[in-house]
Amino acid sequence: MKIKLILRVDHPVLGNTGDVIEVASGFARNNLIPMNLAYTFSEDAMRRIEKKKLEAESVRADMLKDMEALAKRLGAVELNFIENVSAAGHLYGAVTAKRISEEIAAAGIEIPEAHVRLAEPIRVVGEFEVPIHVHSELNASVKVWVVAKEEPKSEGEGEEGEESVDESADEGAEAPAEA
Repeated sequence: MKIKLILRVDHPVLGNTGDVIEVASGFARNNLIPMNLAYTFSEDAMRRIEKKKLEAESVRADMLKDMEALAKRLGAVELNFIENVSAAGHLYGAVTAKRISEEIAAAGIEIPEAHVRLAEPIRVVGEFEVPIHVHSELNASVKVWVVAKEEPKSEGEGEEGEESVDESADEGAEAPAEA
């Protein structure tokens, strides 16, 4: 059997303050009413909750404004990950939601790992747009660059540098002879 209630507070599943909901009578009697989360439906209760409803709407509007500002800040964030890469371009490890969350925190914005909506860890080099859940109605994206770590130069590469030094020395020797 269902019973009509008026929510006294915002509830992520049931609704917002002042919403009229129908729930199972046991859930209402055992949870919502004893925990002061809802009133039983009546005209008197509707009048009592009206002021709280207006206050809650203004709080939600302020929070949404703050979340929009956060989304704008997140949109400007670019993260660089320098990783060890195989010859085929695959990472030996992976760039995970946890690592992205930690890098965003290092940039000064606290975002829980669960809000980084990465379908699967990044395992290849490239540029990625990673969605971030900011609010129930709002998402942002962060640009993530995964770059291969440069290997130290081998001895063969150093010889090319020596040849260019020899050429400049020869050019310097020719200049005084012409004068």
